[in-house]
Amino acid sequence: MSPVLTVAADLVRRGHEVVVYTGARFEERALAIGARFQALPAEADLDDRRLDALFPVRATVPPGPAQLSFDFEHFFLGQLPAQVRGLRALLATFPADVVLGELGFWSIPVLSLSAAPEERPTLVTLGSVPLLIQSEDTPAFGPGILPTPGEEARARNRAMNAEVRQVFAELQSFGEATLESLGVTMPDYLFDVPFRRTDHYLQLTVPGFEYPRGDLPEHLRFVGALPPAPSGDYVEPAWWHELSAGRPVVVVTQGTVANTDLHELLIPTVCALADLDVLVVAATAREDGPDLVRQALADVPDNVRLASFVPFDRLLPHADALVTNGGYGGVQTALYHGVPLVVAGASEDKPEVAARVEWSGTGLNLRTSTPAATEVRAAVRTVLRDPGYRSRAGMLAKEIGQYDPFAAIAEIVEVAARR
Repeated sequence: MSPVLTVAADLVRRGHEVVVYTGARFEERALAIGARFQALPAEADLDDRRLDALFPVRATVPPGPAQLSFDFEHFFLGQLPAQVRGLRALLATFPADVVLGELGFWSIPVLSLSAAPEERPTLVTLGSVPLLIQSEDTPAFGPGILPTPGEEARARNRAMNAEVRQVFAELQSFGEATLESLGVTMPDYLFDVPFRRTDHYLQLTVPGFEYPRGDLPEHLRFVGALPPAPSGDYVEPAWWHELSAGRPVVVVTQGTVANTDLHELLIPTVCALADLDVLVVAATAREDGPDLVRQALADVPDNVRLASFVPFDRLLPHADALVTNGGYGGVQTALYHGVPLVVAGASEDKPEVAARVEWSGTGLNLRTSTPAATEVRAAVRTVLRDPGYRSRAGMLAKEIGQYDPFAAIAEIVEVAARR
């Protein structure tokens, strides 16, 4: 929701009338940016913070293809009929020029397949995860395998893609049946559908962070990373002046989603860097985060500053390295500021994000979500000592600075409004 709300706020500032259609828990945030709000129908309005409680069996499903299939059957596709019904009811009273959503908002492909472009709103999809559309130029999405050039590699990629389609054959059938129930036919491989069945697919990064491909759809383009949300009335803590005291600043975070167990990355990083001449800012992204760290450690190291929340638009300009579990938005924000990375992530799309950090030369990929303290220490020292990582991150920051995603989206909206 963060990228969507960021874009919505910009459109409101430009004078457009915006309705945010999503889960009820985001109503306050939507109203705060000046948009109107419409909640999903109750049966489609699942609180993403309580998925394991709502579906206890999910905890028993092994990670990987099985869990991904479970999530699609119960969340992305399972709630789609109600989501589409609610959207069509909204459009009947609010005849929008544009429907804009992120990759997981499957109502966009349904609208695309339901009517000709001149008979429906213009459809815009935001790419807030690495490109997972199948390509003969890249290995299959998931395990974070780096691409290699040449016909032999392309043949391997084609074989991997075919194998993946076979792995998800049952999910493909489920998706086809779901779309049939909505009166449309699925014309593509399931995971390619959101990329191909929209009018504009806007990837929220730059080409320098994504594997080159020769077979992308023409309507897919890179528009650059969204700038960090402004921090507003954030009150800087007493230690803020230390960020400019001369010591290298290392920020560590597990993001806003996979931060249930801070022992995975944040606490090992705090321990790993305890005796280095660096200032460590541990951004826990949860209210009880600092207390959890204090409970886990007999003594918090003297060079560590704990925080529940620190706005990255203020913090990262001071940072010399970011240790992260590889959330796409957080990595893009680091690169926006030219900050090199140490990435340790193994869930969701994180292995693919980490692989792109490795491929782009902007940081190190630890290839695990639970690195040992020694691994983190060695990686941070390498990133701080080798100027190549900072240089490459700076080059990407310069590339990002050449793009204006807000202007690109606003142009689409304004053209659609004149139809």
